[in-house]
Amino acid sequence: MDHTSDPAALRYVIDPKRLGLVEEFRASPLGVHSPELRKLLARMRWGRPEGRLVLIVLEPGKAWRLSRIPKRRGDPMPFVDDRVFTSLVEAEWHVFKLRWQEMTGTLLPAEVSGDL
Repeated sequence: MDHTSDPAALRYVIDPKRLGLVEEFRASPLGVHSPELRKLLARMRWGRPEGRLVLIVLEPGKAWRLSRIPKRRGDPMPFVDDRVFTSLVEAEWHVFKLRWQEMTGTLLPAEVSGDL
C-alpha cells in the first residue's frame, strides 16, 4: 500500500529512539524505503499544511530552497533562510532533520545527523 494515501499513516507516532529509520533514510533519501520508513515519511510530509517545510525548485534538477507553506492559500511562500541547495539528496536530508526535530522535540545524535 502507498502510505502517502493511507489515512492511518497520518496517525503514525514517531519514536525518537528509532534511529535505524533515520539511518535508512540518510543512506538513501531518494531511494526505495521500508514500509516503516514510508509511514514515518508520510507522517512528516502530509500533516497539516500550514507551516509545513517544503523545498522550492529554483532551477529544475539544479537548485532548491527551503520554504514553509503559508497560512492562506495564495500567500507568498516565505523562504526559511538564504541557503540554496545544489543537491536534492542534501536538501531532502536537511529537511528530514528539521522535520524530525520539530515533530519529536529532539535533535538527532551527532553520529547520525552529519551532512551527506
